[in-house]
Amino acid sequence: MKNITSENRSEYYKISTFIFMYFFTWSASIGLLAIWLGQKTQLSGAVIGTVFAVNGVFSVILKPIYGYILDKTGMSKHLLYFVVIMSALMAPFFIYVYQPLLLSNTLLGIIIGAIYLSFAWYAGVAACESYTDRYSRLNGMEFGQIRMWGSLGWAVASSFSGILFNLSPSYNFILGSVISVLMLFVLLSLKVNSGAVNASEVISKEKIVLADVYALIKGRKFWAFCLYIAGVAWMMFIAEQQFSRYFVTFFDDVHQGNAVFGYLGTVQSGMEFLMYMIIPAFVNYIGAKKGLLIVGLVVGARLIISGFCDSHLLISILKPLYGLEICLLLVSVFKYIAEHFDKRVNATMYLLGYQAMLYVGNVVISAPAGQLYDKIGFENTYIIMGCIALIFTAISSITLSACRTSRTQTNTPLNTPKVEKINL
Repeated sequence: MKNITSENRSEYYKISTFIFMYFFTWSASIGLLAIWLGQKTQLSGAVIGTVFAVNGVFSVILKPIYGYILDKTGMSKHLLYFVVIMSALMAPFFIYVYQPLLLSNTLLGIIIGAIYLSFAWYAGVAACESYTDRYSRLNGMEFGQIRMWGSLGWAVASSFSGILFNLSPSYNFILGSVISVLMLFVLLSLKVNSGAVNASEVISKEKIVLADVYALIKGRKFWAFCLYIAGVAWMMFIAEQQFSRYFVTFFDDVHQGNAVFGYLGTVQSGMEFLMYMIIPAFVNYIGAKKGLLIVGLVVGARLIISGFCDSHLLISILKPLYGLEICLLLVSVFKYIAEHFDKRVNATMYLLGYQAMLYVGNVVISAPAGQLYDKIGFENTYIIMGCIALIFTAISSITLSACRTSRTQTNTPLNTPKVEKINL
């Protein structure tokens, strides 16, 4: 970790521990939500689909609000405190509120659950990642070298969460609540170096106002970025939703396919952990725009090759590449936003232009993709999706803004009229 100095080593360990714990609790509990809904609340597949659709709607609504709050409060940890406290309430919520409501009044349970899950997880994770990116830049660290501990936390929890779930799902939720309480103490001890030399490059003295958000949405750069997300990231994440169904068809025994897919999930998590060590330096060298374009090329190639694939060995080699794509995409997104958008709206841009747009893709594309799987098969659908990713990558090579050569040019002001500062 060449960017970690003796002065900030302690804070690096703290923020990394925080991210590890957050993803650990997510994997150990919320990561098993679909199984819990089917086995413990006896909901049908259609109703479970409705649950996730409603979760997505509330998440899309809440993420921009979280982003605005983060930009408004700068390096204040108040929003993260709220997210962690909501996470700590996991066990009592699932055991005494969510499950009884789903059994007695399903619609009300779905809505209440969507609100809670968005507060603590679906929007909460985006807030934690955005804060971590800002914290890393403020302290001369690399976001990827912190975020990699989240991948490790997910992998560690995945290794035993299923066994714990078989004993009782309550154990998973209780574990999540306990770890969340510990996470709160870690967050309390985290020091914010608001007086850092580069503070002016990361934190704006002028707090965000609604006029800044309006100007952001009107800007060409915003929609050029959203176009990339719609053409590349949507294909990447939507294809992954049902990839397991396609994967097991390459095995004579479906149980063997399930087992291999699980092993490859562990390999993928390990690849994410390792790639987060390397990817930041790679993106710094080639530039954020080229990083995004490489993601598009890899996604397109992987999906097209998956469509033509006729070997369980080749499909097994392709599966872990998803971990590489995630690392390169996330690091490039944060660096691209930091370079091309005003620091006043960095968090809003991430949660609105990236995170919220991803969930819009779930709502818009998931159902049509499922219909194509049934009508023309996974193979042809993946080839089509891969071609779409490549086409939008080519378009984005023109529409995305070029890398700036001077760091001092980053975070240029928005093209908006002067607005009155609001001091909190």
